[in-house]
Amino acid sequence: MSLVGEERKEVIIHLLNYAGKVRTNELVEKLQVSSETIRRYLEELESEKKLKRVYGGAVKINYDREEPSHLTREVSHAEEKKKIGRAAAKLVQDNDAIVIDDGTTTLHMLSYLINKKNLKILTISVPALNVLMDYLNRELFTGEVYFIGGKVQSKHFRTVGTLAEKMMQNFFVDKAFISIDGILAHKGITSYDADKAMLGRRFIEHSQEIIVLTDHSKIGISTFYKVADLKEIDSVISDVPAPKEWRHELDQRGVNWIVGE
Repeated sequence: MSLVGEERKEVIIHLLNYAGKVRTNELVEKLQVSSETIRRYLEELESEKKLKRVYGGAVKINYDREEPSHLTREVSHAEEKKKIGRAAAKLVQDNDAIVIDDGTTTLHMLSYLINKKNLKILTISVPALNVLMDYLNRELFTGEVYFIGGKVQSKHFRTVGTLAEKMMQNFFVDKAFISIDGILAHKGITSYDADKAMLGRRFIEHSQEIIVLTDHSKIGISTFYKVADLKEIDSVISDVPAPKEWRHELDQRGVNWIVGE
């Protein structure tokens, strides 16, 4: 592979987005340069805060070791989330029954659903519930809203837990719009929170179509609790294209990657 230094570093970043980590010996073989050259590239990328060096290679930086609060997430990547929400709303048809997961990305869907007719919306998000009730009171929305009750996580303005899971088992919907904390091609989608991950599985089991909403900061990240494999997902909506190295696996698993505009 005959590439200049900046192109080689770009390859390293793409590989990080694919796997979440890279090994020095594998990079030596792939880029056909010395281990000293690879170490220099990794040092430069670390100084640019694009990765973290570890013994034998490097890993993608994940600044958050726990899920940020709703208020923190609300101001993070707001413009990107708006584009994702608008693209997600385009997938909703009149008369659909849908689940809208909690999260600030899914919240951006709501204003684009006003002109849809006869929707049935289920949510665990308190902010989403407040917005939808306001729409109902102002006659901007004519569908039905169901709140999935359970254990309240006040930091995240949502409900989770076994009661929420049992309530969800009484419903079957057309589409589930899922928020996540991490996505990797070979590991699937993940969450920081065990209760949230389990409830996400119930959404998937009781939905005909699964749509994941994620901004670029979650791509190439794996958090502690697994929600689902990539093959269980129908579509991913993001603000950026899928990493090049993922395209074969996405095609193989029938996952449609949509870029919000």
